[in-house]
Amino acid sequence: MTKEPPGLFRTDGKRPDGLTLVPWQSGRSLCWDVTVACPLAESYVTGSAREAGAAAELAASRKEEKYANIGSQYLFAPIAVETLGPLNTSACQLVGNFGRKISSSSDDDREGAFLFRRVSVLVQRFNAVLLHDSLPTPDCTD
Repeated sequence: MTKEPPGLFRTDGKRPDGLTLVPWQSGRSLCWDVTVACPLAESYVTGSAREAGAAAELAASRKEEKYANIGSQYLFAPIAVETLGPLNTSACQLVGNFGRKISSSSDDDREGAFLFRRVSVLVQRFNAVLLHDSLPTPDCTD
């Protein structure tokens, strides 16, 4: 018995963040891996200065390279979000598809917008944790 389906691991033994149990498209399950990139990091700042979302696109392309050998029975979707907001193009399409599917089930056309807002709130919370953890701890021994 194995926890993960065979062929789902990368060459370094790591696995993606998620996998659909129901086939997503053409009988294949969708698996995804999420990365949060800071466009102010040295490795991303040059591209980010030229175009908004460049850090997310670069992070997504790096994820695609890591999962290049994933089994053919899976569709892989890299999800890269910048700490300043933008998602990579394929993640925007994926979240949009999720939103449309949820909207068709609920008969509420706003579901897609709600989903994008949830992602935005998660990024803001992530940034708040990072900011809080970077502040010095007050010395209350007095």
